[in-house]
Parts: sequence; structure tokens; C-alpha cells
Amino acid sequence: MGKQANLYAFPDTTALAPALRTYVIACQDAGIQRHGVFKVAVSGGSLPKTLAQALLAPSKGDSDKVKWEKWEIFFADERAVPLDHADSNYALLKAELLDKLSADTPQPTVHTIDPEQLGDTQELADQYEQVLVRSFASRDSVKLPIFDLLLLGCGPDGHTCSLFPGHELLRETTAWVAPIEDSPKPPPRRITLTLPVVNHAVRVAFVATGGGKKEIMKEIFEQGNGLPCALVNEGTGDRCSWFVDNPAVEGVSYPKRPFSL
Repeated sequence: MGKQANLYAFPDTTALAPALRTYVIACQDAGIQRHGVFKVAVSGGSLPKTLAQALLAPSKGDSDKVKWEKWEIFFADERAVPLDHADSNYALLKAELLDKLSADTPQPTVHTIDPEQLGDTQELADQYEQVLVRSFASRDSVKLPIFDLLLLGCGPDGHTCSLFPGHELLRETTAWVAPIEDSPKPPPRRITLTLPVVNHAVRVAFVATGGGKKEIMKEIFEQGNGLPCALVNEGTGDRCSWFVDNPAVEGVSYPKRPFSL
């Protein structure tokens, strides 16, 4: 039996946020030490709000600083919509987090999709893959990009990024970024990081909150059933950490542990 994902449960998001902050800052500092920057990919849903709660809190000292100027932010998935559209993950992150950074805060580098390519999701995915290639190295020298951290959510069906249960995209092995035209959740047209890229990250953190998640959390942690979130757990082992509130894991028998680095 290999090492397994860490499941950290908290009474509520107010208690979860400081632990998530500590974890993200540890990943940030490790990334900066490794290569001078922090390369992180984020998804949408309720994640940006919880992330803002964690990262916009006042610093408690030198070891608790978010070094925004070192951040390179990518999107684990994005919808094929304009950047100011209500369905855009970028627009969500901007509203919840980026716009709330104070004027004197050094700004992170944010890699959005190319809005000129919205008509063709394959081209949109190819262009975003090229953004990764330019940032991580040439396609020839690295088989897969290695993110310092992926910050992901978990859908009520067990999907993450725009990787959905039973979808053929789960079998993609060569592309870094892939298009999807038939997302079971609207909007149907999107791009997403592929499973090998997700599983290649140095660290993966899932944030899942609310009682609406407890049934799917049971399935992910007790059965797996090939659900995308379970495939990430299996592919990353103890490089994967889940930050959840108690209602999301009510009745889940998988061992929960107290948060520590």
C-alpha cells in the first residue's frame, strides 16, 4: 500500500482558512527556494472565496508572508467565455481575490486564456499549452510541467478541473491542456489541465466544504470508482492534501488527521 492522501477536517471554513494559508505559504516558499518563483494553478467554484479568506488575512510575521510578486498563477481549467463573463474562472478569481489586493501590494503574474481563440476550443487549449511551455521549459526538454501547487475543488459528481467521471479526457496521456466540448456541467465548452499534469505537481490541495459533499466524499475516499478526484488521490499519494469542513466528511470512515506540515 503506497502513501495516501492527507485528509484535514476543520469545524468550519473560518478554522480551515488559516491552515490552508500555512500550507500555501509553505508551498510558495519551497517553490521560490527551488526556482525563484511560485507556479500555482487554481480552479473555480467555491475555491477562490476560501482562498481569499486564507490569503488576504493579515500576516503574522516573516514566515507568514504571501509573496505575491513571486506568484505565477495559471488556471487548472477555464471556460471558453470572455474574461469578464460570469462563467469565467479568471473573472471569479479576480473578483474574489485579485481585486482585493491593496494598491501597494506587488501584483502576481496571471496567465489567462487568449480571448481571441474562444471560437475554437482546440486552438484555445493549444495556445494555453504554449503558455505553459514558455513558462516551464520547451516541450522537448520536459515531458510534463511540474507545478509547485495545484489548488482544486471537488464537484458533487467527483469531478475536478474540467475532468468529469467516465469522460474520455481521463485517458489523455500526451497533451498538457485539452479541450472539452461536452462538459456535463454548463458551460459545455472549456479547456482543462490533463490528469498526468495534475498528478505530476509537487503538491495538490483540494478544498471541499459543506454537507452537500459528504456522499461524494464517501465514494472518493472509500470506493474510488475511477472518479477524477480519486484518480488524483491515487496518482499523488501523500503529495495530496484535502482541506475540508466537518459537514463535508460526515460519515466518511477514511482517517482524518490533525493539520501539521
